[in-house]
Amino acid sequence: MRIGLLTEGGYPYVSGDARLWCDRLVHGLGQHEFDVYALSRSEHQEDEGWVPLPPNVRRVRTAPLWMAEDDEMVLGRRARRRFTECFGELAAVLSGASGGAPTADEGPSESASTPEVDRFANALYGLAELAREAGGLVGAFRSETAVRTLERACRAPGAHRAAREARVPDLLAVAAHLERALRPLSLDWYEDNGLGAVDLCHAASGGPAALPGLLARHFTGVPLLVTEYGVRLRTHYLTAPDAPPAVRSLLAAFHGRLAAEAYARAEVVTAGNTHARRWQERCGADREKLRTVYPGMDARPFAEVGESPECADPDTLVWVGRVEPAKDLVSLLHAFAEIRKRQPKTRLRIVGTPAGAEGTAYLGHCRTLAAQLFPDEADGPHADGDNPVSFEEIGGPELPALADAYASGAVTVLSSVVEGFPISLVEAMLCGRVTVSTDVGAVVEVIGGTGLVVPPRNPRALAEACVALLSDPERRARLGAAARARALELFTVEQNIEAFHGIYLEIVSRTPVRRVVLDETGAPLPFAVPAEDHVPIRWAAPSPGLIARGGPGWATNGPARATTPVSAPEGAR
Repeated sequence: MRIGLLTEGGYPYVSGDARLWCDRLVHGLGQHEFDVYALSRSEHQEDEGWVPLPPNVRRVRTAPLWMAEDDEMVLGRRARRRFTECFGELAAVLSGASGGAPTADEGPSESASTPEVDRFANALYGLAELAREAGGLVGAFRSETAVRTLERACRAPGAHRAAREARVPDLLAVAAHLERALRPLSLDWYEDNGLGAVDLCHAASGGPAALPGLLARHFTGVPLLVTEYGVRLRTHYLTAPDAPPAVRSLLAAFHGRLAAEAYARAEVVTAGNTHARRWQERCGADREKLRTVYPGMDARPFAEVGESPECADPDTLVWVGRVEPAKDLVSLLHAFAEIRKRQPKTRLRIVGTPAGAEGTAYLGHCRTLAAQLFPDEADGPHADGDNPVSFEEIGGPELPALADAYASGAVTVLSSVVEGFPISLVEAMLCGRVTVSTDVGAVVEVIGGTGLVVPPRNPRALAEACVALLSDPERRARLGAAARARALELFTVEQNIEAFHGIYLEIVSRTPVRRVVLDETGAPLPFAVPAEDHVPIRWAAPSPGLIARGGPGWATNGPARATTPVSAPEGAR
């Protein structure tokens, strides 16, 4: 098979989301060919370069989402009218208006009776067809016409209250976001020598990454598979809580409508966990299309630690992850203060790097809090003090590898208030370590009874669970062994690759791409693509002697008989 892998801000770049699992998928499915179509998020990401690509990656095409030069396309009068109608209809759906946003010289739109799902799809594909004919719509999306059209939609009858209250800065912010998110409409990826040549499009996430797959399906009939380990609408709610109400409402409507369209057109939709799957159902995904495929983790780096659990320090707690406010290390430090009252010898190792400027500031705050809660302790009046809380990073002399961080403690702690799929818990489970986690995201689904789970933002409950495990070595060993067995069964690279391989075969066998071959005059050539092209074996060439004799004896000897012609099946015509 030839797979079109669609990514946004990830593979094949060195940094970014979904990079690891895409890289493992491409390497694991060496029997298939991959064409990678990647959308980059920043100039820094592009400057970092690509990961080493395996031989089965045939081509890589990239396009930036962080910038775009004006295409300088001057739309004619008819094209401008089409753009205003389609973009106005799209804006009307986002604002909740009862019909498409009317232009200055026309009355209310006749689309008021059309279901909103169809209205959004019609507007989206109308813009895509116009972009294909005009050579791009970057300039049109950035024009004053687009902002005025969005404003009319927000002021139209039936628009949501938040949309009606949108001010000029809000409209400009929404228009800029829509231009960035709809930038794939202006790409030249959808011809027969592009995505039209693949057997299957696999979007590594929702949102802009799924949009090229939708257009490839619309223009050339290529089936679409959508994989999400984090639902884009949920990400929008988490990352834009301080945006003005009008901006938040309009962009939430856009991400929700785009997700619903991707789920409706995809042949199969996979979620990385049940938590994400519930979000997909809320966004309109059909249960019959949904599959759960857990992210695949490479178990080899953790094998040595997992097979020798006795190397752990029985008095050490370990936290591993990115340092940011969502990880709630403040609650963990307060919980550790309670733990020290009952287990004075306990130590806490916080292992991780800050995530951006916000993470750096949060790390400084946590260091200050740790110094206040736990003054340096010394064994005697002439010894140096030592704080029981240490902040460390992977790569130092004490923790040269990630597995060494988990190996250094008896219990691994997760204190997050927001979490998707907890990678650090899976790594701890592969190391045979028992875990104490907060009940967020897919934590309960991952743990599956092999660790203790407490409510988030509850330092006392977190402390009680840690003390219970620190004081019971047999229970720690039993739960740690069960955790490792569960991780090896559900969360390895092998199960992930096998699951996607089966889904690929299922989709292509159910919805094969029908390509029409034309002759010099432009007429279709019947039987130009032989049926054996779709059979995964090589046919042996007939022997010269057989051809000279005109075929085998049972086919040539004897009198010729008339036969009744049989019409070809529909798919072979």
